[in-house]
Amino acid sequence: MKKALFFCFSLILILINGIPQTASAYSYGDPNEEKVAEVYKEMQLKLDEDPPNFSAATSLFETVKEEIDMHMGTEPGEVIIESLEAEDKEATIENMEKLLVLNVARRLESIEKSFEEYDTSKKLLAKGYATYQALSPKVEANNPEADKEIKADFDAALEALGNPGLFGVGKKPSDIEIFKEKKENILNTLQDEFDLPSLEVGHFTDTEEEAGPGKKDWTDRSNIRNWIPLILIVAVIGAIVVIGIKRRK
Repeated sequence: MKKALFFCFSLILILINGIPQTASAYSYGDPNEEKVAEVYKEMQLKLDEDPPNFSAATSLFETVKEEIDMHMGTEPGEVIIESLEAEDKEATIENMEKLLVLNVARRLESIEKSFEEYDTSKKLLAKGYATYQALSPKVEANNPEADKEIKADFDAALEALGNPGLFGVGKKPSDIEIFKEKKENILNTLQDEFDLPSLEVGHFTDTEEEAGPGKKDWTDRSNIRNWIPLILIVAVIGAIVVIGIKRRK
């Protein structure tokens, strides 16, 4: 009986430990930080070394290349790898900046598709702004007025998301038309500043990471696979109880 109970609790612990691993796969991480932008800043530091450290910059870029290929197609990543292999510092930085502009566009486009999901939209906007912050120093140096306008448009886009308010307190209505207007302002300005012929590169597919709360989460009760651990736990406990009752008889 003791061995059976030990087996039961061991199985429960294994199953419980397995569940959070699935959940973390869909985590946003820090909503105020964008991984691609962080890698860009680290690459800049390596390329500013004397001589430029292209090997380290390549290793850094490879940590995000798969994600970039998935979300924006393979072309941007291939162009950046080519400039790194050619040890062309200026071209590498320029191409990374264009990639960040595409990433801002990807985040803002995704908001429109999930505009009514406040938490998701707010996180995507934070990541879009985190991406812009990596570009801001260059925009400010070349065109201070454009930098101010972009930051003001991000603030206005955040206001346009509204706020469902906790228990209705502080509730504000959302306005998708104002959001669209601010999104267009931001993207048009960035397209001009970084001389991009189009922002339509790649496919701006939503991912599991960006899906609305609960849709891909392990707590999604519509997915039968999420019930399997609970079913197994109940079955094992039931079996232990039945065996214990029979032995007492």
